[in-house]
Amino acid sequence: MASQEKIGLTALTALVFSSMVGAGIFSLPQNMAEVAGADAIITGWVITGVGILFLAGCFLHLSRLKPELDGGIYTYARQGFGDTAGFLSAWGYWLCATIGVVGYLVVAFAALGAFVDTPDHVVFGDGNTVMAFIGESVVLWAVHFLILRGIKQAALINLLATLAKSLPLIVFIVLAYWYFDMDTFNIDRAGHSLQTPFIDQVRNTMLITLWVFTGIEGAIVLSERAKRRADIGTATYVGVIAALILYVAITLLSLGIMQRAEIAQMSNPSMAGLMAHLGGEWGRWLLSIGLVISVLASYLSWILYSAEVPCTAAQAGAFPKRFALQNQHGTSKASLTLTSFTVQLCLIMVLFTGKGYNALVLISTSMILVPYFLVGAYLVKVAHQQSCRLSIKLTGYGASVYGLWLIYAAGLNSLALSLVLYIPGLLIYLYSRRRHKLIESNQPSV
Repeated sequence: MASQEKIGLTALTALVFSSMVGAGIFSLPQNMAEVAGADAIITGWVITGVGILFLAGCFLHLSRLKPELDGGIYTYARQGFGDTAGFLSAWGYWLCATIGVVGYLVVAFAALGAFVDTPDHVVFGDGNTVMAFIGESVVLWAVHFLILRGIKQAALINLLATLAKSLPLIVFIVLAYWYFDMDTFNIDRAGHSLQTPFIDQVRNTMLITLWVFTGIEGAIVLSERAKRRADIGTATYVGVIAALILYVAITLLSLGIMQRAEIAQMSNPSMAGLMAHLGGEWGRWLLSIGLVISVLASYLSWILYSAEVPCTAAQAGAFPKRFALQNQHGTSKASLTLTSFTVQLCLIMVLFTGKGYNALVLISTSMILVPYFLVGAYLVKVAHQQSCRLSIKLTGYGASVYGLWLIYAAGLNSLALSLVLYIPGLLIYLYSRRRHKLIESNQPSV
């Protein structure tokens, strides 16, 4: 790939940060307040903070221990546990990313509805009206052709959008800190009014916290595009720590502005409602604009990831070979087209079923559980094979335990849903392997 198409540290870090800090952060206060009290939320963030830093450590160490492996999510699973495990990881991650970007489009146009919708005339609604569908489709194909012009150009636009969307988040944190009231924060800290055991409150926060951190692997997925291998781990850690600080600050400071039960009843994006409570209607507008910019920036990041995984997997025969072919800008047209058409199909389903953002989040998050667990398990395997120092082994074990905890916290319904969605992927895998073997058998021996 030409050097001018490579991505530098700043843009790579922005991709990681932007892919995590998207739509979820603007609904985070309500999402967390709905399922847990302040004590359980703090416990949930401690578990998530430790677990996600272990996972970031896995990406950091593997990028150094296995510098020859590009693509991360797929290649680590394949190298460590075989072709089938590799494909299942790639398929799960691709579906997570693809369905996730559908959710971003839907919530972006739902936010636009705050500006144009009236009780008598709904234009965008919850992002599932005809006008929203038309707007979402226009954005989808505009980004499609942008990425066809080159990964670097898309990454640069994402960097600018990341800077723009960070401003309203910082304003919210400053105002929330200024108006924070400890007496309000201490009301029903244990969440007794939820009538839910403490451990279940903690468990109920897990899929929410996992969703807002999905994207941690961005630098690894695009590792082949990085200017320097050393930038991969640095970008991952900087992005994760910055996002973690934002998430914890916004969640806990919100509980000092309004009571938990009141926040739980708010409509999303709940941060806009909290800003209106703090600063009036201008605050709601500022957060709504920030949400639209944030979501579209995250959408751009996730489309990049979605298109990259089938391309990497096709190079090893897990996807049809055409997905490995790249244009002069280093973009796999077939992979990007598959992703865009899948997003378009999901948008049609959203239009006719009326499903919204929360339903898409549940489906998307359930697909990433196994791929994340396999990353930690692979580091454990590599660390023992190469007799690495104890800290690296503990990082792998810590990420693996966190992965198992997430699978437990997700519950049987999420696991059953993910198993159903893996079935069509297995059919594609079997077809691709058969075609790959036929091509190999027809090649003349040397």
